[in-house]
Amino acid sequence: MRTSEIKALNTGDLGKELEEAHREYFNLRFRHATRQLANYSEIWKVKKKIARLKTVQRERELIEK
Repeated sequence: MRTSEIKALNTGDLGKELEEAHREYFNLRFRHATRQLANYSEIWKVKKKIARLKTVQRERELIEK
């Protein structure tokens, strides 16, 4: 998901996307630990997505203050 797409989300959807990304990250770490993950780059992609979501969320918090 691109940054422009993330910024277009409303606050509720942003929270849902962040929660979903955390679940996905947990599942990828679990699959990695059990050696079922074939593509390790997925972990880094999800971590980057979480960082983008948190950045946009924080920007909105700072604007509201």
